[in-house]
Amino acid sequence: METNSKRDEILDVAEAMIRNAGFNAFSTRDVASAVGIKASSVHYYFPTKVDMGVAVTERYTERFLTQLGDPGRFEGDVREVVSVYVGSFRETLIRDDKLCLCAVLGAEIGGLPQEVGGHTRTFFDRNIAWLRKALAGSSKMSAAEANAFAVHILAALEGGMILSKSLGKEKIFESVAAMLNRLCDAVGASSDRQA
Repeated sequence: METNSKRDEILDVAEAMIRNAGFNAFSTRDVASAVGIKASSVHYYFPTKVDMGVAVTERYTERFLTQLGDPGRFEGDVREVVSVYVGSFRETLIRDDKLCLCAVLGAEIGGLPQEVGGHTRTFFDRNIAWLRKALAGSSKMSAAEANAFAVHILAALEGGMILSKSLGKEKIFESVAAMLNRLCDAVGASSDRQA
């Protein structure tokens, strides 16, 4: 049991460091110091920093998608899909006062090790897939329309989160959320006309 809790503690510290300053801003030794163990103990769990980065990103992706729940549960309400999705980002920004882990990693994708970059892309791909499925099940959107709207939602929220955090203005994120709700209303009206 101690093994898993120490591993989780290492991942918690590494995640916080990435979300605060990026993947390239810390070392395994920094993580070890923050956890109160030797660097060699970190290497027991994660032989390389890349292994640690992959584990952090995988865990974050799974946790995020688990929090969102089943995308097939939405029936006929695009606004509910967006509300649930916005809520996950709002919680990260407002409650945790942090950026999305993969927004930080995505911003430095060109300087990331290939494996960490690949898992960062997986986060975005899986989120787009979740949104696409939820949107397609909650509206009369075609698969292509649901995919395009999913990409726009994710891009707007990630960008809104970065601007809000950078400028210290929570209202920017809330403005993006309100804009997405207006888009939902427009999508709903368009679906009604097609019916």
